[in-house]
Amino acid sequence: MKSNYRLTYYISICILMLFLGGCSASKNANNSTKGNYKTNVTASYYHKKFNGKRTASGEKFHNSGMTAAHKSLPFNTKVKVTNLKNNKSVKVRINDRGPFAKGREIDLSKKAFMKIADHKNDGLLQVDIKIIK
Repeated sequence: MKSNYRLTYYISICILMLFLGGCSASKNANNSTKGNYKTNVTASYYHKKFNGKRTASGEKFHNSGMTAAHKSLPFNTKVKVTNLKNNKSVKVRINDRGPFAKGREIDLSKKAFMKIADHKNDGLLQVDIKIIK
């Protein structure tokens, strides 16, 4: 009987530790503060067919705006995206979810993408993302 009590005690302690570990603060998208968020990640831009369509935040998308899609950053988060090749940067606001293509971190409006691209034919860029607000 005493060994069952000990086993139950140890299992309870382990479960409690797992639960408390899951509650601890971590640096993820929901509690990120200002500063570097991701480095050396891939950025792409929206296709023109999405112009005028609703974003996940409910507003209309415009390729002429300075907005972006990200899978987990909160809507209205402002980020600075810097092209690693030429050090050009742009500030955009997250208003949509995506990109959903494997290996891509952020989808920029075409206007934002072209401001930091070297060539108009570029479709992907390696960038750093910094949270500014």
